[in-house]
Amino acid sequence: MASVITHAAKRFLATQVRVQGPSAVSGGHEGGYKVWRNMTFFVAFPAIVLCAVNCVMAHNEGGHARPEFVKYEYLRVRTKRFPWGEGNRSLFHNPHMNALPDGYEEEH
Repeated sequence: MASVITHAAKRFLATQVRVQGPSAVSGGHEGGYKVWRNMTFFVAFPAIVLCAVNCVMAHNEGGHARPEFVKYEYLRVRTKRFPWGEGNRSLFHNPHMNALPDGYEEEH
């Protein structure tokens, strides 16, 4: 019975060598880093640059209007003070875009 399993295993490996090549069985990955290096330089970096240019162009168009303040009872609820400052503003508070419970701090 052991010879049947060994014979089947040898046939399977021989099939894999024919189908996928010798590197699939031996586990060799020589040159695989070149594909990832090239993808980094020719795909990833240009994509990052294009996204940055898109963000800069969208910002320069001036299309970020602040929404009108409406005092809803379920928005901007402060049940506990923030542990910094006077306790009413969040950590990354923007006085132009983030409203407090009573409205915006500065008028535009």
